[in-house]
Amino acid sequence: MIMGSTLEHLLAIEAEAAALVTDAQTEANRRIRENEETNRSVYEQRIKKEILLRETDLKQEKEKITALYINELDNYRKEISGINVDEQKFFFLFNKYLEEG
Repeated sequence: MIMGSTLEHLLAIEAEAAALVTDAQTEANRRIRENEETNRSVYEQRIKKEILLRETDLKQEKEKITALYINELDNYRKEISGINVDEQKFFFLFNKYLEEG
C-alpha cells in the first residue's frame, strides 16, 4: 500500500508539474504576443515619423529645384529677348547652306 500511495503521490506531483509547465508556457506566449504588439506599434510610429520627415525633405527639395528652374528660365528668356535677329542674313546663310548641302 505504501508503494501505491507513493506512486499516486508522484503521479500527482507530475500532474502539478505538467500544469505548471502549461501555465508557464501560456504566460510566456502571452508576454511574447504583448511584446510583439508593443514593438510593432513602436516600429510603425517610427516608420510614420520617418516617412513624414522624408516627405517634408522631398517637398522642400522639389520647391528649391522648381524655384531654380523658374529663375534659370527667366534668365534665359531675358537673355534671348535682347538678341536682335537679322532675318535677311539668316535666310541668306540658310539658303547658302542648302545649296552647298
